[in-house]
Amino acid sequence: MGMSVHGSEPAPQTAGALRSRYEGSLAQELLVRVRGLEASTWIVAFAATTLLAVLPLIILLGALADEQIDDDLSRHLGASGEGSRVVAGLFRRSPTHSAAPIVLGLTVALLGTVGLARSVQALYERAFDQPHQGRDSARFLVWTAALLAALIAEGTYDGPVRAAAGVVARDVLSFALTIVFFAWTMHFLLDGRVPWRRVARPALATALLWLGLALFSSVYFSSAIVSEHRLYGQIGVIFVLTSWFIAIGGVLIVGAASGVLWQDRRERPGRGARDRGA
Repeated sequence: MGMSVHGSEPAPQTAGALRSRYEGSLAQELLVRVRGLEASTWIVAFAATTLLAVLPLIILLGALADEQIDDDLSRHLGASGEGSRVVAGLFRRSPTHSAAPIVLGLTVALLGTVGLARSVQALYERAFDQPHQGRDSARFLVWTAALLAALIAEGTYDGPVRAAAGVVARDVLSFALTIVFFAWTMHFLLDGRVPWRRVARPALATALLWLGLALFSSVYFSSAIVSEHRLYGQIGVIFVLTSWFIAIGGVLIVGAASGVLWQDRRERPGRGARDRGA
């Protein structure tokens, strides 16, 4: 009987201990920062804006029958085998050179990408506690051009580097360039208001999460594309793309929040003295 009495008491004590350890912990601080960035609202808006930019681009590239682009999209989604063939089915194989769909696709894709840049800028302004700068169309256009250049460059070097040095070397190079791109994005979209040393850790945190998303994509999204395509046709692939964009939004939110928190904890008074004494 004594054993049963004592055995029933640790549960509330354990819950209280866990709660006391959580309060003031790194996990709590991170959760507070993510909530402060209005994560759910921003991620949904980000996914919708990205879809607005990507769908017209798919239509445009389908009109041009650009096989390189659908290969790149499949690689980023982690699609292989049947999943890669389903993604390729989004693109027409008989090119057309009609000016109307090309101009329309470019225009809508450009407007969507500029909106995407504005959304990312707003995220980093909140993450780094910077005032909103207002419209900056020229800066958004430059960032859009840089993003497209980065995607084209990645698609260009992927095959040769993998053939010459192997998959690991390709992944290391991609990881390093991802850190550089995110660091530049934060510094550039914030108009240099945040110094390079303060964007380094957020960029590294975002790149690590981006790598994790790539690994998860290779496991999940390829099979998801196949199953959704069988159930709903090509619109099912759009559902998977939307889920992928939501995941990317989560990476940007958590990467920014955790990286800024990491930097702030390093800069707190007394931290440097403890590190030197260690």
